Amino acid sequence: MKDNKLADISMAFSVQIINLVKDLKIKHESVISNQIGRSGTSIGANIYEANYAQGKNDFISKLEIALKEANETGYWLELLYKTNYINEVTYKSLNDQCTSMRVLLIASCRTAKKNASTNR
Repeated sequence: MKDNKLADISMAFSVQIINLVKDLKIKHESVISNQIGRSGTSIGANIYEANYAQGKNDFISKLEIALKEANETGYWLELLYKTNYINEVTYKSLNDQCTSMRVLLIASCRTAKKNASTNR
């Protein structure tokens, strides 16, 4: 797994999500901002936790949770765009980053599962 790359990308994404949440709160949007704040920052938190997993299954589980959170974040981004809380440029930028993390997480999960099954 490309631990550092994924960790670095997820940290940068989390910072952007926190800044987005700040902007949404200024616009008095609290429902979606709370949801995207949790899911968007949880991606990186689970990736970081995976580095200290208690075994291969725990490692895979943390990456799968990060993937689920990335999928949820993609949903909230689309909803924010469709309800005009974020513009197209912001949506495309954040969504592209989120999609890149999903691709890396899927590949990392597959590799980890393959390695876990061959090491038995």
